[in-house]
Amino acid sequence: YFDKRILFDPVRHVYLVFEQNPRTVISSLGKPVVMDCTLRGTGGEEEDPPDVLWLRDSVPLHYTDTNQFQVHTGGNSWTVISTLRIEKVQLSDMGSYQCAVLSEEQEIFSKEGSIQLEGLPHFSVEPQHMSVEANVSLSLSCVAHGPPEPVRVIWLQDGAPLNSLTDPVALSPSTFNLTGLNRTSTFSCEAHNRKGVATSGSGTITVLPSRPKHVRAVEITQSSLRLSWTPGFGGDYPIIHCSVQVKKEQDCEQPDELIHNQNVDIPPITHLIEDLEPHSSYAVRVACHSSQGPSDWSPWVELRTKEGVPENPPVNVTAVLNGTEVLMAWEGPPGRLNGELQGYMVEYSTPAAQQFYVDTGLDTELSINLSMPLSNVSFRVCAYTGAGRGPWTPSQTLSLVKAVKVQETGYPPPTEFSWHWWYVVMGIAGAVSMAVLMVVYVAKLRRKETRFGEAFEPMMESGELVVRYRARRTYSRRTTEATLNSLGISDELKQKLQDVMVDRHKLTLGKTLGEGEFGSVMEGLLMQEESVLKVAVKTMKIAICTRTEMEDFLREAACMKEFDHPNVMRLLGVCLQTVESEGYPSPVVILPYMKHGDLHSYLLYSRLGDCPVYLPSQMLVKFMTDIARGMEYLSSKNFIHRDLAARNCMLNENMNVCVADFGLSKKIYNGDYYRQGRISKMPVKWIAIESLADRVYTTKSDVWSFGVTMWEIATRGQTPYPGVENSEIYDYLRQGNRLKQPPDCLDCIYALMFSCWLLSPKDRPSFETLRCELEKALEDLPDSQDPDEILYVNMDESSMELGAVGGRDPIRGPSPLCLKGLDSVTTVEVHHPNRYVLCPQHETNRALSDSLESLDMPVSSSAATLPLHPSCHSTPNPTPAPTPTVELLEDREGPRKMAWQ
Repeated sequence: YFDKRILFDPVRHVYLVFEQNPRTVISSLGKPVVMDCTLRGTGGEEEDPPDVLWLRDSVPLHYTDTNQFQVHTGGNSWTVISTLRIEKVQLSDMGSYQCAVLSEEQEIFSKEGSIQLEGLPHFSVEPQHMSVEANVSLSLSCVAHGPPEPVRVIWLQDGAPLNSLTDPVALSPSTFNLTGLNRTSTFSCEAHNRKGVATSGSGTITVLPSRPKHVRAVEITQSSLRLSWTPGFGGDYPIIHCSVQVKKEQDCEQPDELIHNQNVDIPPITHLIEDLEPHSSYAVRVACHSSQGPSDWSPWVELRTKEGVPENPPVNVTAVLNGTEVLMAWEGPPGRLNGELQGYMVEYSTPAAQQFYVDTGLDTELSINLSMPLSNVSFRVCAYTGAGRGPWTPSQTLSLVKAVKVQETGYPPPTEFSWHWWYVVMGIAGAVSMAVLMVVYVAKLRRKETRFGEAFEPMMESGELVVRYRARRTYSRRTTEATLNSLGISDELKQKLQDVMVDRHKLTLGKTLGEGEFGSVMEGLLMQEESVLKVAVKTMKIAICTRTEMEDFLREAACMKEFDHPNVMRLLGVCLQTVESEGYPSPVVILPYMKHGDLHSYLLYSRLGDCPVYLPSQMLVKFMTDIARGMEYLSSKNFIHRDLAARNCMLNENMNVCVADFGLSKKIYNGDYYRQGRISKMPVKWIAIESLADRVYTTKSDVWSFGVTMWEIATRGQTPYPGVENSEIYDYLRQGNRLKQPPDCLDCIYALMFSCWLLSPKDRPSFETLRCELEKALEDLPDSQDPDEILYVNMDESSMELGAVGGRDPIRGPSPLCLKGLDSVTTVEVHHPNRYVLCPQHETNRALSDSLESLDMPVSSSAATLPLHPSCHSTPNPTPAPTPTVELLEDREGPRKMAWQ
């Protein structure tokens, strides 16, 4: 009863014991492993033998591959043999194993066995990418495990070993201490045991400058601060420029906003910040950049501009005569004082005396005693701070009259009647009467007004109530254009944007071509000096919220305006519109109208549309070549795309591909994008493996995306990694998996796209190499104008037109793209014996005709060309059609032609 390996049930008289226990197995990774245990029982003839359950590390294994069979060994005894089989043992299978019988009535366990794997070491901790300050000590960790043990580690810096296997630091787990780095380096580990050597992943330690010090103001005025600082040490990389940020210290209730954010070339290590408010506190900080990246920001330093004078004079200045005294009074100046108010200065004068200046301090009253009350007094007031006097009030003059002598009776003589004052009183009374009448009239009218205007008029016509509506007010929801001056951006940026900004009133918007989560694309007309240009207009639903975001947007627009390449989408201009009741202006991006829309929609339509079209290999390779040319141009401009895909490449009227959707506006996301945690959405199936891991983008990560785009073109618009979820892509790639070769893709083309997916970015080809190889492959393809490779098919012109985002205009009437009414007869011209293609009627449309025109293939109005499948290289040929029957048909309008039935 006390031994868990033996069980006796006195009620049912059943005795159970494990005769054979799991053994300890030492194997290698990927090898098959088999473990057995045997349970013997006696008694209980009517009882069924129990099920044997396997446990790993005391956890039941319910879904493993186990076999159990029972053998009766006597009258009332039996044996149960259970076998556990693992076809390919993995690291996760290591642990202790035992058998058990578990139920409500009984519980018995076997002895423990184990599975141990011997093989190359495996890593649980590898060097990671990180950024450190120059010449600052750091520690790196690398942990590798067996079995077999021990495991020893050799550290590598840029491929060069740093220690030997006999050093104490070599024993895993290993921690490598560095006193400091002055140059960006890559670190990795080699783990050794008696089975061999394994190499860890690489971690790049980027050396950044240390944060700037001694940020101070060397010159302070009322409206400017001149800053100076000491840049931090950048190691082997010199400081290129520094970034200066300034914010105004606000009240606790209001958040601080950046009012200055600018990059400063050095030397000199000074920067002048202008257009500041006097007597105001500002906080500044500085970060410096080397070629490796920016340093940390320096701590905020609070600085204060000097005092200024009040911007406005005092108001409500009055003067009252009281005998020989004039009592003056005023109120403090409105607006900003630009300092601490020190007091008021009063200037007054009379014709017979000189000017007098009186400092009243903070009092807002002054009594002036005049010895001669028969003169006029001129006066004015100003406020002053520690910086000086502010503006004076307008000069005022107080007219004094001769004093009246009091009669001996003590009463003044009666005042003479003044007609002048009588006229004034009568005029005021008349004006008040007219105003009262107008108020009464308006009040009567408003009794019959609705919320929107007057609905009923107080009259009857033919005995019926007349309803006449007149709007009370008009509403204007017109968008107004925001000007550069209203945005508060720098003069330097304004100068660059002179050729970028477009007058909003010259742009007319039409139908919506496509709409997404963050914006939409609309058709538009742009009024030019002598013509009207059809354009595509991209708008944003999410407005720009801060001036910094607006400056970044406009600075990128100025950069993109300079792009000039036939395979890069041209930026025609940008305009900013402000909708009433909204905040910051919303940007509108103006792009050329692309007749055939985006490349991905075009490829899908050619394969899955109502009338599928076969796209020849020459055209597909040309699409790839055009994109490579555009990306080569962008990479030469040090521009990283970060979202290269077929959906972001556009087709113009000449079937040339233009790389588009780089920068300027937030992406119009769709199902190809995946949000990982709180990170913004990413098109994970197009992103390079190092970008998925570290969110670091380079030109070589664009090369990876180009390889996926080539695969999209080769498969005519299929989704990459079919069957693999977005969340599983990183693990799928890390296991060494890549996109498979499409069925009809040339070997040389697949080899080129596979080279774009090499694990190390430096091993991937450049866009210049990709462009050269694709041009060579395009030249090696058979000439599409060879008569043996061309089939002439009669078809009608189509009015269908692809939109700027791949949509098509509505079809009016029956589709002219499919040949109908020909009784399964297609008219062809045969140029060479035994060379023909039986072309289904549904494989012709205008899009194909336009496509072939772009490849310089002869196309007439009555016959479009359809090239044969390439018969060279490794492209498999389609299954040959059966030998056709030939008959001569009489053409009603021309010579006789051959017909295939």
